[in-house]
Amino acid sequence: MPEHVHLLISEPERGTLPQAIQSLKQGVARRLALREKDSFWQARYYDFNVWSERKFVEKLKYIHRNPVRRGLVEHPEDWSWSSFGHYLTGDRGVIEIESHWTARIREKAGILPTVRVRTIENPTKAELEWGTLLELFRRYG
Repeated sequence: MPEHVHLLISEPERGTLPQAIQSLKQGVARRLALREKDSFWQARYYDFNVWSERKFVEKLKYIHRNPVRRGLVEHPEDWSWSSFGHYLTGDRGVIEIESHWTARIREKAGILPTVRVRTIENPTKAELEWGTLLELFRRYG
């Protein structure tokens, strides 16, 4: 979004979520070469714990549909900063995310994923072959 960002992230393997967010904010600010008096980020982030597959899909759908609802694009896959295309096809977007697609690529290359990837209990054949997002959209609406 032009004025805010949504992240759907897992608790980090090392450290805490506040430490991970602080590291992200500092890294972006350094990359943008911001002076101390300038600000890019709000002082506080707002979190919501996602405990179920249904809630995960609800939040992911909200994030993917946000640019469409705002009239910025016609389809979720048209928003260049979205992970929609990655979840749909495994294609790399502007931002590389860790998902079942990248985990498989890393696994084939003998590299461990950098984060724990969400798994679905008793996945269907379609979920295993084509990714989870479309099947989950069908399942949970």
